[in-house]
Amino acid sequence: MSVESDVSAAERDETVRRTLGSAAAKFTEHPERASATFRASGVGGAGMRTDIRIGAHTVVIDEPAGLGGADAAPSPVEMALAALLACQVVTYRVWAAKLGIPLDDVSVDVEGDLDRRGFFGVDDAVRAGFTDVRVVVTLSGPADPQRYQELASAVDAHCPVLDTFQSPIPVTVEHRVAAKAG
Repeated sequence: MSVESDVSAAERDETVRRTLGSAAAKFTEHPERASATFRASGVGGAGMRTDIRIGAHTVVIDEPAGLGGADAAPSPVEMALAALLACQVVTYRVWAAKLGIPLDDVSVDVEGDLDRRGFFGVDDAVRAGFTDVRVVVTLSGPADPQRYQELASAVDAHCPVLDTFQSPIPVTVEHRVAAKAG
């Protein structure tokens, strides 16, 4: 699945290299500017729909009809896999440019296993989240296969969403109850 673009791989790589150089210089000189906080906010809609705002973007999440949704959009767990997939593509492009490895195309397939008994509370011994996630990356370009292995190692070490999936991080959940109107 490739999307047509008016930008050649070489032009894309040059743009990425320029951006990386600028960011690297800024973060080297001012490391405190490298830290960023990302935000999303959302509200439940009809059925299982959730409307989410992420910066200037609106994202819709839903569940299939079998789980009370309208299947109008991907489910939360599908979006988690999509975030991993997209971050892999971006990180491959960034690190290919950084390492000077020509990369014509990158495609990623991600699948995850989830035992829904955990979500529905059928068996409290079953975790609610994914039990296994598999990522298949296909790269194309003119470099030697060893260079693409070097690239894969760099991506595995630097992909933020892969790191989030692989390493436990603290998550603070604050529960609030809104006051009833009237």
